[in-house]
Amino acid sequence: MQIKIKKLKENAKLPNYAMKGDVGLDLYSMEEVTIPPMGHYMFSHGFALEFPCGYTALVKDKSSISKIGLHTMGGVYDAGYRGEYNTHLVNLSDKPYTVEKGDKISQLVIFPVIIGELEEVQELSESERGIGAYGSTGKK
Repeated sequence: MQIKIKKLKENAKLPNYAMKGDVGLDLYSMEEVTIPPMGHYMFSHGFALEFPCGYTALVKDKSSISKIGLHTMGGVYDAGYRGEYNTHLVNLSDKPYTVEKGDKISQLVIFPVIIGELEEVQELSESERGIGAYGSTGKK
């Protein structure tokens, strides 16, 4: 599948696959930022994408920084979106973390999706789980 990419900022490092066969495109920081414990920051990436309808791009954690307590927030991009991509990082650790300019901070994964057609009904069919919510399936 062809994915079109447009550089929006001169100093942007465009995403890339680190290894052949990888599914996540590495996304890079364009600035140095220290995120305090329980703090968060929105990193701009300086590019926009175009890909076909029936797909979405999701910003996901890099395992290397998730191990130290950084986590991505949000990050669902629709096929029709043509604006700048970003990564919203939150520091869930008890120590500040400094992201350096050029660091890999997240990854972008392109997924095929089903775009459903909603039908409003008065009743839903029965299921084994029913309305059981969090914890309803037990701990084991």
